[in-house]
Amino acid sequence: MAFPVDLRRCQILGLAGTACLALGGETAGALPVGDLLHPASARAALGLVGVYFGVVLLIAAWALLGRLVRRPRPPAPRDLLLVLAVWAAPLLIAPPLFSRDVYSYLAQGAMVEAHMDVYAHGPSRLGGPLADEVAPLWRHTGAPYGPVFLAVAAALSGLTRGELPAGLFGMRLVALAGVALMAAALPRLARHSGADPSAALWLGALNPLVLLHLVAGAHNDAVMLGLLGIGLVAALGRWPVLGAVLVTLAALVKAPAVLGLAAVVVLQVRAGRSPVKALVPTAVAAAGTTVAATAVAGTGYGWIGALNTPASPQNWALTTLLGRATRALLEHLGSSLAPLAVPAWHALGILAAGTAIVLIWLRLRPRPVYALGLSLAAVAALGPAIRPWYALWGLFLIAAAAPSTSVRHRTAAVTGVLALCVLPSGGPADTGQLVLAVSGGALAVVVLWQARQAELAPAPGRTA
Repeated sequence: MAFPVDLRRCQILGLAGTACLALGGETAGALPVGDLLHPASARAALGLVGVYFGVVLLIAAWALLGRLVRRPRPPAPRDLLLVLAVWAAPLLIAPPLFSRDVYSYLAQGAMVEAHMDVYAHGPSRLGGPLADEVAPLWRHTGAPYGPVFLAVAAALSGLTRGELPAGLFGMRLVALAGVALMAAALPRLARHSGADPSAALWLGALNPLVLLHLVAGAHNDAVMLGLLGIGLVAALGRWPVLGAVLVTLAALVKAPAVLGLAAVVVLQVRAGRSPVKALVPTAVAAAGTTVAATAVAGTGYGWIGALNTPASPQNWALTTLLGRATRALLEHLGSSLAPLAVPAWHALGILAAGTAIVLIWLRLRPRPVYALGLSLAAVAALGPAIRPWYALWGLFLIAAAAPSTSVRHRTAAVTGVLALCVLPSGGPADTGQLVLAVSGGALAVVVLWQARQAELAPAPGRTA
């Protein structure tokens, strides 16, 4: 007997998951410093259990929804968008989860509003309560973001007058607008790529990483990906110059989106334009947009130097892990080269990513959306820093253009693992917190198993 699955069950199960996330986050999330509880307190412990209970419920709901999407008659895109709205609703009023980056965004916006050089100075220069909310690691570091996002953050700072609750809610609405653009672009990109629009929405928009990190975490990656997706949609049609403008705006939020300009050019060539007629207008549009956006933002061109913003020494990127291991070995051997180990591995990672991008485009040039997704995945995987939400750079477009079900399955498996990798406070985990997180997830598994057994059990007076 098969376990019964329908859209409403998935909707309710996912809603229960995000509601538990929101409730648990009230004591275990990335709270303002005045509201932080000691991690060992009973309320914080209960909140951590509740968050991971909710994460596992959400992953389960998403996996079950994937079974519906694989059926011969999958749910329509509009039905999936309703599910996304229902799942996201509790997170709109939750505290920040899984990262304190949103506080950095608000502080940097306030700095731009106060006419401070946000690229030369960290939020410590701003001072005051808002700077105190920024993670200590980033208080003395310049902004690594482009002028488009900083202009949005500055406008929000002016609207909210520095009030923290209003600023947090406003930044979450900005991220939600980015997610809405992603969801609008996915079906169109999927149809162009010969993929199923429902499957694209399931993997690229209803993905737990989107809800956990773009909605609950309010990361500006949502704005980058939304502009990138809509830009590619414009380039598919009769507005390639508009597409170049939108993709450039995405890159002026976060730099990796600049690779989207290659897709804009290739899409025009595939539509019948000569390479020169495709490249020149795209380059002119990108340059003009960059100059105009930088002038409007008033931040100057410090964002170019900000591309070298140092990575967190605690991050677990592949090249950073290899660099730390090499440095430890060289220190053990007494070598003076030990301090160069991490920078050398970072350089090798950048070289490897560049090589991978060239090979991807040489092989997959007829499939520019898929090639762009794989290229962004290579940048995230081989770059000097990585966080779970970086995986969405490539996943978003891979979801739109995956050539087979097996590719979607492998990508979904990676999603499930990454969704469990960060504590709701955004800080490093100790042994006690890991035990609580595992306990919350295990409790959810037990509840799901009991629910499944109850569904499969025959009714009284009937045999199986």
